[in-house]
Amino acid sequence: MQLTDWLPTTRKEMDLRGWEQADIILFSADAYVDHPSFGAAVIGRLLEAEGYRICIVPQPDWHGDFRDFKKLGRPRLFFSVAPGCMDSMVNKYTANRRLRSEDAYSPDGRHDMRPEYPTVVYTQILKQLYPDVPVVLGGIEASLRRVTHYDYWKDALKPCILAESGADLIVYGMGELPTADLCKTLEDHLLHGREDAYCTTEQFQALMQKYPVRQTVSLQRKEDITGGIQADDIQLYSHEDCLQNRAHYAANFRHIEEESNKLHPQRILQQLGDRYVVVNPPYPPMTTEQIDRSFDFPYTRLPHPKYKNKRIPAYEMIKFSVNLHRGCFGGCAFCTISAHQGKFIMSRSKESILREVKQIIQMPDFKGYLSDLGGPSANMYQMRGKDRTLCERCKRPSCIHPAVCPNLHADHRPLLDIYRAVDALPGIKKSFIGSGVRYDLLLHSYKDEHLAQAAREYTRELIVNHVSGRLKVAPEHTSDRVLKLMRKPSFKLFHTFKQVFDRINREAGLRQQLIPYFISSHPGCTAEDMAELAAETRELDFQLEQVQDFTPTPMTVATETWYSGFHPYTLEPVFSAHSPQDKLRQRMFFFWYKPEERSRIVAELRKIGRPDLINRLYPPGANFAPRRQSVPSSASAAASSRKAEAQRTPSKRSAVSRAPKNQDAPRGKSFRKGGGRR
Repeated sequence: MQLTDWLPTTRKEMDLRGWEQADIILFSADAYVDHPSFGAAVIGRLLEAEGYRICIVPQPDWHGDFRDFKKLGRPRLFFSVAPGCMDSMVNKYTANRRLRSEDAYSPDGRHDMRPEYPTVVYTQILKQLYPDVPVVLGGIEASLRRVTHYDYWKDALKPCILAESGADLIVYGMGELPTADLCKTLEDHLLHGREDAYCTTEQFQALMQKYPVRQTVSLQRKEDITGGIQADDIQLYSHEDCLQNRAHYAANFRHIEEESNKLHPQRILQQLGDRYVVVNPPYPPMTTEQIDRSFDFPYTRLPHPKYKNKRIPAYEMIKFSVNLHRGCFGGCAFCTISAHQGKFIMSRSKESILREVKQIIQMPDFKGYLSDLGGPSANMYQMRGKDRTLCERCKRPSCIHPAVCPNLHADHRPLLDIYRAVDALPGIKKSFIGSGVRYDLLLHSYKDEHLAQAAREYTRELIVNHVSGRLKVAPEHTSDRVLKLMRKPSFKLFHTFKQVFDRINREAGLRQQLIPYFISSHPGCTAEDMAELAAETRELDFQLEQVQDFTPTPMTVATETWYSGFHPYTLEPVFSAHSPQDKLRQRMFFFWYKPEERSRIVAELRKIGRPDLINRLYPPGANFAPRRQSVPSSASAAASSRKAEAQRTPSKRSAVSRAPKNQDAPRGKSFRKGGGRR
């Protein structure tokens, strides 16, 4: 490959392309990996395909003379800031605010390659150097901070990130459509293709008022709001009101979430001082043709050559995985997917998926094992509403909670077709499913026998052919009361799935493990709930590994409940564990089997009035030493399973299982496709 196969990152690389100036310069807090899992690469390739000269400056040095911010000069259209595939603070700190062991999106996992809140830091530097050049924000950090939000790491309510950063616009959610529209608007109404023309901040803001772009956020004076404040606009409680009234802050989120999950959303306004945050409604879900285009750009699928002989952990985890769709209709209370991607499933075509798999097969270090064929959830590919007119009137955040919607066409046959087509390709030895499986979709009692049969067939196909010894699922808790707040199904369903899993393994002569994920300190969860969780999972013969303390991240139902003390939909009070001591009291129950935790757990059980659980956790004569997790396989499956484990690159969640000491590691969807815009 040649250096020009990547998008330019330096003046030398611009010269190799014969460019004197760039149209857009994108500053990214991640290393530059030219792969469809990395948002900066996707947006860069999109703009390249639209005919723009796009440069990427990965992980600029924000100290000293700011030379990295000056080296490419001024762009014709605007600067763009993409802070990374993960929220920078989640990427940097655990739920206990401790520094993580590595930065997964930096070369060799280095911690010193990005600042805290790069969106704010980079923008303020750019505005200092180029006050007259517009700055457009994208990525998850800005997307989830588009209105008043709670910042766990500062323990404070913060306003729209435009106010703190000084940027001119946010592109929220998945950025392809609004970014292309924004650039076209600037060219058609201002620059007209002239090489000597530049867009100024004043011109940019005037155009955004006259020609508002969907799925963008701006700060405007009341008199400048396009069309004025209209009857169908949703006006949130002001930022100043939220600072004084936590119930009002909580109530805001219901509107934000509902509008993020409607096919015909409305504009949202929030007063901030003497201006208004104007959140233009998002685009409709991407079509198959549109999402195929994003995955079919000419990516090298490799890190930039500047990282030669360096390891980028996130890339190592996903380089042999394929994303099948975007969106998730699970609506989990602690997940940001609905606020960033929405609940409607946007699926790639079979042809596009197979083209990507064939590209992976040609990679020199590929050994035949795909680490994941998945998405935000493993088994939602091509699922949709049977009657779209019903979906157009719906504003439920979840299609499967509190029960599977009768209008949901939950057909697993297209996904089975993908699995079998991929496995039939020469060069593929095994494809694994590393994304989280929604077993409630598999166990639902469908009235349509075709859907029921497809779910049964998928379950067997998954367990027999696509599990590398361990299948990871996420019941999250055992208490139905807590699970209701999480928007997760009853733990009884996990019992049923475990029975199905064990039966299929027996029939297939396999001895695979089911690995459940659980969360402590979620809103509504008490120490007694965690004690019950420990007892029930112990009786199921689990010694838990995949566990996490709840981390409040912006723009989730759980975070708004945790901070405000009120559920956003009912405004009823909800208990949450806030202090480090209360959170530790809950978390220790995960590790009842560790000798060093036993005395503390016994004392806590007596303190909360549950001595009955002591014998359930510690029956007389039982051995409580932590056991080594191992997966003995049958003779027919052992060789392929062991070899696959050795060769495959794990998914994000699998990687967490290999680091049990870091129990607060961020959960699975952070490394899913499109993370840079998520």
